[in-house]
Amino acid sequence: MTNTKILISGASIAGPALAHWLTRYGYTVTVVERAPAPRPGGQAVDVRGPALDVAERMGILDTLRAHGTGMRGMSVVDADGTEIYRTEDRTVSGGDLDSPDVEILRDDLARIITEATSGEVEYLFGDSIAALEQDADEVRVVFESGLERTFDLVVGADGLHSNTRRLVFGPTERFIRDLGISMAVCTVPNFLGLDHWQVMHQMPGGGMRGAMVMSARGNTEARAYLMFDTPEPVDYDRRDVEGQKEIVARALAGDSWEMPRLVEYARAAADFHLDSAAQIHLDSWSRGRVVLLGDAGYCGSPMSGQGSSMALIGAYVLAGELAAAGGDHRAAFAAYEKELRDYTRANQEMAVVNLRERRAQAGQAEDASAAAEILVETGVDEFTQVVASYSVKDY
Repeated sequence: MTNTKILISGASIAGPALAHWLTRYGYTVTVVERAPAPRPGGQAVDVRGPALDVAERMGILDTLRAHGTGMRGMSVVDADGTEIYRTEDRTVSGGDLDSPDVEILRDDLARIITEATSGEVEYLFGDSIAALEQDADEVRVVFESGLERTFDLVVGADGLHSNTRRLVFGPTERFIRDLGISMAVCTVPNFLGLDHWQVMHQMPGGGMRGAMVMSARGNTEARAYLMFDTPEPVDYDRRDVEGQKEIVARALAGDSWEMPRLVEYARAAADFHLDSAAQIHLDSWSRGRVVLLGDAGYCGSPMSGQGSSMALIGAYVLAGELAAAGGDHRAAFAAYEKELRDYTRANQEMAVVNLRERRAQAGQAEDASAAAEILVETGVDEFTQVVASYSVKDY
């Protein structure tokens, strides 16, 4: 076996999942993460379809189920807080409640996977790749801390705004496709007294401006999603969190429902995160000894509902193909992309089509109740078909 020393950039979900599989196959793995510790907060994410098979093969599926959100259903309310739509069949965040899928908080999923690699993987928190140079034999990496090391391969699993992708493939602007929505997520008190329930509200005036609040961690807290249309990408400093909070406050100004209180909770949140709903499209997921994984290579946006599942599946396939190729990265990277390219494309297309249909149909709805039903129910059958259209193979 060759190319056994691997650096992974990113310690959210895709990175630690890949580290798990690589160490199982006998590779030596280092994971570098810019944050000083595992990142708290984030939205509820879903482990679906073939990703459930991956989680079971990792030996963490029962743990994921034990930490699931346990949602019982959802409501949509109008500007006065009057319920205009209710269902116990599905939720806007997790989909069909009768399915075997697991909805779990992003930070819980990341923690479970990271703990599964404890003692086997070197984690470098509070650091990042500043520069890298590769040749036929290795990749020389300079970290922001000043540390210099060499690796056989480098994997960018560092998300939508991947630093690895920028260094090797070029500026993000060349590969990103914005879908016209921005969303902030943060932890707030369970001020609505929700019991394994979520409530959604769209502000008057059309568009996707509004919020969703769901109870979390046994109803002891809640996660808030604050959404608004951004026909043109919002220009902001990604490290200026206070400035981002002001952007959200301006976009969601108004007395509709509980929006003023949610905006104030967002201002005070320690785990506030804002980003656009966007996709990444690349002609190739690898350059030489560097390869991209998950959102860094093929982000489908939160509108796809498949980001975490694709991270788990991608990690399983990439590690499996490396093992199958005996570490031959050229063969492995090509096989990894061939295996998943069509599935990732289908998920990206589904997100775009469903968002377009929601906007078009909601604008033609007879009343607020009909518009709410369209928002929740549109694209359900198509989504199920896409998720089930891939099966993981054995390695």
